[in-house]
Amino acid sequence: MVEIVFPKVLLLKMEKIEPIIPTYKEINDFLASIPADYRTTDPNLYCLRLKPNEGSINNYKPPFRKDFYFIALVNSAGQTKITYDNTNVTNLNSFLVFQSPGLLYSFYRDNSANGFLIYFKKECFSFFRPDFEKEFPFFNILHTNFFKLNQAKFKEFAPHFEEVFEAYQNSRDSQHTIAAVKLLALLYQLKEFTTAFNQWETGSTTPQQLLLQKFIQLVNNYYIEKRTIEEYAELLAVTPNHLSQTVKSASGKNAHSFITDRLISEVKSLIQYTSFDIAEIAYQLHFSDPANFGKFFKKHTGLTPLEFRKQTGQK
Repeated sequence: MVEIVFPKVLLLKMEKIEPIIPTYKEINDFLASIPADYRTTDPNLYCLRLKPNEGSINNYKPPFRKDFYFIALVNSAGQTKITYDNTNVTNLNSFLVFQSPGLLYSFYRDNSANGFLIYFKKECFSFFRPDFEKEFPFFNILHTNFFKLNQAKFKEFAPHFEEVFEAYQNSRDSQHTIAAVKLLALLYQLKEFTTAFNQWETGSTTPQQLLLQKFIQLVNNYYIEKRTIEEYAELLAVTPNHLSQTVKSASGKNAHSFITDRLISEVKSLIQYTSFDIAEIAYQLHFSDPANFGKFFKKHTGLTPLEFRKQTGQK
């Protein structure tokens, strides 16, 4: 392996850069990072009613991980964009999101969005300790589950989220026991919906498709740190050649293109929705220097990073 030696000036500059992907262990740490004016007195549960023009929350949140569960029910999403797995989701109206701890996620929030956000740890269910991912399969440790909803389905779910929020807001119990019970009931209601929604997938996955899914899920979580097929093949305990051939056969796409596409997607978001200068973005995404970053971006988009920023209306 070739050792890369960085100039002293570059090392000093890189030392000032925040960790590539921050991980928030506590709910309040995450709320402070958004940043939001809200905090929870209960470290295991927080419920937020998202209101239009919620000025205390930044519109864009770069990639992050958190060590707790997350559910969102959002309506009137406008230009809201969420990035999860290998997907950028836009043109949203209403949607439902489930996320387990440790998964990579980023978002751009439209000011028109409203709905409910719930953050919780298993510990809030001190009265009930199931195997969480087995009991509620929409919480998957490998990937985020996302469902677009029509207005009828949003209106069906919203009152149940409202019950959890109201119980949380009105609780005099520091552990929010009533809110936790209502949240548990909500999870079982959502389990019925997601089970019916995903029923068509049962039994349809071939070994090739399964390997493709696992590869994509790993790319979604490690695309910043790992850029080669060899690294992903090692994680999947297969040879690089077998992984490349299987991905090509199952998807019609080159395996490396999944890594590149996911990285380009995040680069575009950082350029468009943050004020980071191009050098900062390059270091955040593990490029050795801004010049290499610029060449990579132009090769895959036809534009330099600055040209793309100007084209999207950023200064």
